[in-house]
Amino acid sequence: MTQIFDVVVIGAGPGGYVAAIRCAQLGLKTACIDEWKNPKGKASLGGTCLNVGCIPSKALLESSENYERVAHKYSAHGITVEGLSVDVPVMISRKEKIVEAFTRGIAMLFKKNKVTSIHGRGRLVKEKNSEGSWRVNVQNGDKEEIVEAKYVIIATGSAPRQLPSLLIDNKCVLDNEGALALAEAPKRLGIIGAGVIGLEMASVWRRLGSEVTILEAMPGFLSAVDEQVAKEAKKIFTRELGLEIQTGINITKIKPTENIVTVEYLDSENKEQKLEVDKLIVSVGRVPNSANLGADSVGLQIDDGDRIQVDTHCRTNLLNVYAVGDVVRGPMLAHKASEEGVAVAEEIAGKIAGQEKELPAVNLDAIPWVIYTSPEIAWVGKTEQELKMSGVKYKAGQFPFMANGRARALGETNGFIKILADADTDRILGVHMIGPYVSEMISEAVVAIEFAASSEDLARIVHAHPSLSEVLHEAALAVDKRALHI
Repeated sequence: MTQIFDVVVIGAGPGGYVAAIRCAQLGLKTACIDEWKNPKGKASLGGTCLNVGCIPSKALLESSENYERVAHKYSAHGITVEGLSVDVPVMISRKEKIVEAFTRGIAMLFKKNKVTSIHGRGRLVKEKNSEGSWRVNVQNGDKEEIVEAKYVIIATGSAPRQLPSLLIDNKCVLDNEGALALAEAPKRLGIIGAGVIGLEMASVWRRLGSEVTILEAMPGFLSAVDEQVAKEAKKIFTRELGLEIQTGINITKIKPTENIVTVEYLDSENKEQKLEVDKLIVSVGRVPNSANLGADSVGLQIDDGDRIQVDTHCRTNLLNVYAVGDVVRGPMLAHKASEEGVAVAEEIAGKIAGQEKELPAVNLDAIPWVIYTSPEIAWVGKTEQELKMSGVKYKAGQFPFMANGRARALGETNGFIKILADADTDRILGVHMIGPYVSEMISEAVVAIEFAASSEDLARIVHAHPSLSEVLHEAALAVDKRALHI
């Protein structure tokens, strides 16, 4: 018997499960289809982010940072530890317990909000009839069923980009999933790609004893980040953390054997080089999961980058079909996907209720970015190089963590905060941070940009003392050259 819903969501990652919950909260009969299975072969909600991405990587980052603090930083506090050792399997087990707790948590939220969870791969079939309902085929192994709904939300996320002719076996050649499941720190670790995933995994395994070499095809380092922040980050990662980072390389051959992976490449000077490692992590970006959705059969428009085409409100070219998250335009970030899921759910609920008022779209210019290295990197808005290229006149203010009392007490003084503001109106155009816990501090900058605040607004707000947030306050003061503590 065909199940009929108001809304069917395809995908249970941060965009999909949040959209499903919000739809249900608004009184809509909702189903969420997802095919993810954990290593035990059981259905596991949460998508890449929760299962093999955001959450498990942060768990390992925290474990490795704790080890590094004990090994190298606690002595400055008068704390010494003898016989220090690391048990990687225990770290991995802790990570897996965190993931399992959260996946169970989503299942409980579905139950609480009366969301029907359906395991399998969802694919659009066709519109039902004059009523305009969509039929969605759900394939789960040999089992197949059809569900119907007037509205469909596609939230199928993304997958790791593959290098041509290179097999990811997650034994010697790893993707993000394999990198999070290593049983021990490899003596020599190679990483292709100096993006977010590459740097975070490099940080984990370098702290735990691996010799890490990162090979990046782009001529610059962290090209999406403000140039000054990227320069500071590279200096810290190479000098203090001990990462070997090579940019502008061209890989010519990768040869994995049972115990060694050999990478042949041309360096930035076009000279032939060879790297031998015990494990190789491939992290060269991600691609949208837009295949096998039945796009051709229903006429769903997909662009040359495999992204589902949507407008500012995440509407596709098909009536009552929406798409959110990594599978559409914009940054591939979990929090962006979640907010789009909420916005779409509220629009659908408004349509069903007969409301004509159009709700605000998610502001893609106010999405925070974070790289959870140590020090952390966070930013929102325009970079300085983007402003220069577009000819926008701006002014900048900057303040270092070295001059901050709380940072000194923490022993984490690397980095700075920089604010970019319009030269004429003083409106904040971008905020860029590298330093301790900036992932928690970037939200103030997001609020400022969302509300079109000026640097003067931030400069006038009282910030607690002593706190790391005072660095943001001083950077705002520095925009008009009136910082107080430097």
